Amino acid sequence: MAATRKVEVFSAGCAVCEQAIEMVRNAARSSCEIIVHDMKDTRIAERAKSLGIRSVPAVVIDGTLVGSGRGVDEQALRAAGLGQPL
Repeated sequence: MAATRKVEVFSAGCAVCEQAIEMVRNAARSSCEIIVHDMKDTRIAERAKSLGIRSVPAVVIDGTLVGSGRGVDEQALRAAGLGQPL
């Protein structure tokens, strides 16, 4: 079995965040483990800060920030490995 990519979505629960989560889920397929983080949790907010996240939604693939804010772009996520096995 192929290893899965770890895809983390940092969300504040807003409509834009929900759209980004849906897009990631639709594009990810079974090759990715998707984790949605709630930025209202202070521990999550601290982790986001350490990753360089300044706006949400934000997507991190295998520990690397790929997109954030309204700049979450499906093509950029796919280029970073979203939907592809390791």
